[in-house]
Amino acid sequence: MEAGEGFPPSTDTPTDLGAHLRAAREAAGHSLAGMAALTHFSKPYLSLVETGRRPATPDIVERYEHALGVPIGTPADPVRRTHEWLLDSPPATGCLRAGRRIGASLIGTLEARVIDLRHLDDTVGSRTLLPVIRAELDQAEYLARTASYTDASGRRLYTVIGELAQLAGWVASDAGNYSDAQRLYLSGVTAADAAGDRALGAQLLSSLAYQITNIGKRDDALLITRSAVTGAPHASPLVRALLLERLAWAAARLRDTDTSRRALDAVNDAYDQHCDGIAEPEWVYWLNQTEIDVMAARCLIELGTPAAAEPLLTRALAAYNHDHAREVALYQTWLAEGHAKTGNLDAARAVLHRIDTTAIDAGSTRLHRRITAVDRLINRRTQKKPANRSRRPTE
Repeated sequence: MEAGEGFPPSTDTPTDLGAHLRAAREAAGHSLAGMAALTHFSKPYLSLVETGRRPATPDIVERYEHALGVPIGTPADPVRRTHEWLLDSPPATGCLRAGRRIGASLIGTLEARVIDLRHLDDTVGSRTLLPVIRAELDQAEYLARTASYTDASGRRLYTVIGELAQLAGWVASDAGNYSDAQRLYLSGVTAADAAGDRALGAQLLSSLAYQITNIGKRDDALLITRSAVTGAPHASPLVRALLLERLAWAAARLRDTDTSRRALDAVNDAYDQHCDGIAEPEWVYWLNQTEIDVMAARCLIELGTPAAAEPLLTRALAAYNHDHAREVALYQTWLAEGHAKTGNLDAARAVLHRIDTTAIDAGSTRLHRRITAVDRLINRRTQKKPANRSRRPTE
């Protein structure tokens, strides 16, 4: 992460953070009623938060920051949050006795909506989808604060919140909104803890680690991915395969060949164990052998063996659903990088030029960063070639 980016607070106690919120509000000259109008939270609820009697969740802090235009609290440390997640036992979901009662029917509707939104991410761009997901997340969080429900319904509701936070974080990260993505991922971990869902918590943390691997401190990313695997020992085969994939990628980016290759072997072992008789969460629906081959190829390229990656990527792209234009384009950038690193610059250019960016939402910063990076790699290698040919053998 770039220095100075605002992240969700996590290191203050609830009382300290509530005091920070109150101090920031009063410094800006707002009454509690005025702050309620600005944030769309109720005045009594904000009073409880500011006095430390209710937790200052990331969405509350975010709205204070947006309304007041100032950062509040201590920036979150994702490694510390991961450590807390590893050591803590998930708290039981508490019933809220205020507001209208919600039951299984409404929660079932929310669960179905999450699935719909998740599958839309395959074909709809981040710029279009992100505000829709955020609106759904806001609604679910509002219900969690204001409605009443049984413990069983509460666990399902907080699972919905955690899954929406993961999806929103993923889409925000794709759009280049990295601090927002981190905020969303960490708020989702809190929701997953409330739901008692260790696998979902691990998914959220490993999703954050994937972002950090690509644009942040890679040592932290490796530690978080290791912790995500360790902290979900009873994860289903596909979930375990997904967590191990992100561990393999974090290790590959650090050029830790042994760790990356061991993790890739463990991915294959976990994937081989999946079967119809073992229930899997819906959020891992997309993980199949093609996706595993793509990640293996990416790791091989990072580890300096691009020739071994090319057949994996070529086969994967031939079998891939081309309606998923963004993912196809991303995988084409890896194939182009593999060609470039084996010295086949003409093939690398040809693959890169085949990418049809007009069919992809311009909001995918992730894709455009990849295209730019591979284009620069090809240009650097092209410029080096004449100099290499002009050298004498004895040099």
